[in-house]
Amino acid sequence: MNSLQELKLQVINKHKINKEEALTLYNEQLKELLKAADYIRKYFNGSKIELCSIINGKSGCCSEDCKYCAQSVYFNTGVKEYSLLNYENILICAKENEEEEVNRFSIVTSGKGLYGDEFNKVISYYKKLKSECSIKLCASHGIISKEYLKALKENGVDRYHHNIETSKKYYGSICTTHSYEERIQTIINAKEVGLEVCSGGIIGLGESREDRIDMALELRELGVKSIPINIFVPIIGTPLEKTKCLSEEEILKTIAIFRFINPRSQIRLAAGRNYLINYGELAFKGGANATITGNLLTTCGNKIKDDKNLIKSIGLKVDKNE
Repeated sequence: MNSLQELKLQVINKHKINKEEALTLYNEQLKELLKAADYIRKYFNGSKIELCSIINGKSGCCSEDCKYCAQSVYFNTGVKEYSLLNYENILICAKENEEEEVNRFSIVTSGKGLYGDEFNKVISYYKKLKSECSIKLCASHGIISKEYLKALKENGVDRYHHNIETSKKYYGSICTTHSYEERIQTIINAKEVGLEVCSGGIIGLGESREDRIDMALELRELGVKSIPINIFVPIIGTPLEKTKCLSEEEILKTIAIFRFINPRSQIRLAAGRNYLINYGELAFKGGANATITGNLLTTCGNKIKDDKNLIKSIGLKVDKNE
């Protein structure tokens, strides 16, 4: 088996590490693993950190039974429920993020997918945002058709977000109302119409290390540009409310290993950063090169100003839309 340093250099030289090699990385000392992942990050991506933000454009009343989610109709979580926000509220949020030099902005809607009149309405939002803002536009509207994805592309969206959440093997343990294959097909369709793809998942759902590695390998196979890693935040009222949180070392090692498997991708810190010391300082020094900033869907995030200060304090730069 290759040593850590040998494997690092092989990744630099375009070697695609396999499952066995990736699993072995969990046995490395944390400090050395982070250092190696950071080297790979610098080699392929430089020292810029991309910031993105989201707005919860439609909340609650989701028909799906994802066991981790506060917005499912199957669980009583007390989450706010509302239909699609009006354009003015979304524009204000987009402008605020643009002024803070955030790179990307996404409207996220609850539900298996967004359809009919609501989809037509959100298309009009993107078209107007494209003309009124310079911030890059992403979209996250669940499992939708290739026709709908093409409409997003034609109206100003350049990246579609759709997580695979976990491994194919473990997916049935967290959701039964739609299939893993439906998620994969949505990603394939998005790429076929010319959209970049942002897709990752959640760690800490009770999955094994092997499941996490399988997810990272699947994302590599799909050619995903941006990989958000969400650290599971237990929500009271869901079936996973008493799930034990992962240790910080386990989280950091997983982020670093994702960098080894996907050396050219953006490894994006997402939900659960509050489980990490100083909102993920070591993660930025160990493979991560992007983050969601500001509030998330149903949980609070880090302030944009604080994220920018953190990034600068550790010698990295905030990527700017130029």
